[in-house]
Amino acid sequence: MSASVQSWTDRLDGKQAADVSALLERATAADGTAPVSEQGVHAVSGAGSAGVRHLVETDADRIVGYAQLQPGHGDHPAMAELAVDPEARGRGIGGRLVTEVLSEGGPDARVWAHGNLPAAQAVAQRLGLTGARELLQLRRPLAGAELPELVVPEDVSLREYRGVEDDPEVLRVNAAAFAWHPEQGSWTEREMAERRAEAWFDPSGLFMAFAASDEQRLLGFHWTKVHPKQGDVPAIGEVYVVAIGPDAQGRGLGRLLTLAGLHYLRDRGLGAVLLYVEGDNASALHTYDRLGFERFHTDVAYARA
Repeated sequence: MSASVQSWTDRLDGKQAADVSALLERATAADGTAPVSEQGVHAVSGAGSAGVRHLVETDADRIVGYAQLQPGHGDHPAMAELAVDPEARGRGIGGRLVTEVLSEGGPDARVWAHGNLPAAQAVAQRLGLTGARELLQLRRPLAGAELPELVVPEDVSLREYRGVEDDPEVLRVNAAAFAWHPEQGSWTEREMAERRAEAWFDPSGLFMAFAASDEQRLLGFHWTKVHPKQGDVPAIGEVYVVAIGPDAQGRGLGRLLTLAGLHYLRDRGLGAVLLYVEGDNASALHTYDRLGFERFHTDVAYARA
């Protein structure tokens, strides 16, 4: 068996990007969860990838392992994601990728283990890593399940996204609501444009709340998403982003906007809905618990002890 080789690049070429995308699909099918986030998938193709570095491990010119390092910014550390080809597992590739990205990312760098699968836990234990951040995936049924009635207060105006003219307000509220968040809070028009270009984008699924007395200044929004059927896995909705401006907190808008999206997704015939929430976001977890969401799985970001 030939020795595998690691190499870093600031941008994957066309063949590398195609090979990595195929590897990620095989890993997803094998594990039942995607090894790289939506943001990471965009970076594989070169979209939205400013400052991102890619690490590939090859064996006989075949990519058997892949890792991606998102640069740190402000108080947020560098974050890495990785995947190993299912056919090449058990050869120490995952441990080598983790060791290299943490070394390259600096002393505070972290590496995601999506689903926190047993293999990832074993690598973390072997390398002496500890969990530094948890991202929870919650789910609830829609088909055959009751939803609270959607009642819009008289002082709130609720409407759908109308196009790019709404982007400045969406981005303003998003940045303010997620100023603490290492990924979400840094969205720009580029991220908006990338998502508008996705096959799943539906302007009717982006709900925007304004004060009835001022329909120019956005209070909050809920952007929904639909994941299409894949093989035997049915289509599922997602509470993609719920953002409430700091000056609009405490008015029940998070629940209102979430409900608007849930009714919309149920009316589209979807049987269930998922969402992601930080494990330490107590207020959001309280809201989602009251709306019938339950924990489905956990992503863990590991760091050096």
